[in-house]
Amino acid sequence: MKLYNSIGPNPRVVKMFMHEKGIELPLAEVDLMKGENRQEPYLAKNPAGQLPALELDNGMILAEITAICEYLDEKFPGGSLIGTTPEERAETRMWTRRVDLNVCEPMANGFRFSEGLPLFKDRMRCLPEAAAGMKAIAQDKLAWLDKLMAGKDYLAGKRMTLADILLFGFLDFGAAVGQPINPDFKNITAWFDRMKGRASAAASA
Repeated sequence: MKLYNSIGPNPRVVKMFMHEKGIELPLAEVDLMKGENRQEPYLAKNPAGQLPALELDNGMILAEITAICEYLDEKFPGGSLIGTTPEERAETRMWTRRVDLNVCEPMANGFRFSEGLPLFKDRMRCLPEAAAGMKAIAQDKLAWLDKLMAGKDYLAGKRMTLADILLFGFLDFGAAVGQPINPDFKNITAWFDRMKGRASAAASA
C-alpha cells in the first residue's frame, strides 16, 4: 500500500491516525499547490481530485479520509480508534459525522472562499460572499460542542477516536488561516491542548 500525500488538513488526519496506530506506509507526494491533484495521472486514480488517497496492494484506490482510516483500523488490528463493540463504533461514527459536517466543512469552505480563494477559484466553484457565513457556522457549532465537552477528555468520553483526530486536524489548520479557537471555549481549548501534546500531532504536522 501507499498513501498519496500533500499539504493540508485532510492528509494530516490520515497521517496522525496512522501514527496513533503505529502504521508506516510509503508516501507518494502530490503537489497540491501546482494543481497536480487536478491533472492526470492523479485524476485517473482519484477522479474527485482530492487528497489523500490510499492505493491498496491490489491496485484499488480508496479516497475520503473516514473510509481510509476505517479501512486501516480494520486492516491493522490492535488499539482500534473506531471501536471494539457495535456501540463504540456507532458512537465514533456519530461524532465523526458531526465534526465533519458541522465544523470541518464550513471551516474549510470559509477558507477556500476567502484566504484560499487565489488557489481555489479556478479549481472549484467558490462563493466569496459566503465566506464569513461559513466561518460563523463553524464557530457556532464549536460553541455548541464546547458545552458538550464539559467533563470529558475526548469526544467519546475517555476514548480518543478518529473523531478527535479529525477535529484536531482542522482546528489546527484553522488557527493557521485566520480561524483560531475562541478562547472563551474553555473545554475545546483544554481538549485541543491534550491533542496537541500527543506524539502523533507533531509527527503528522
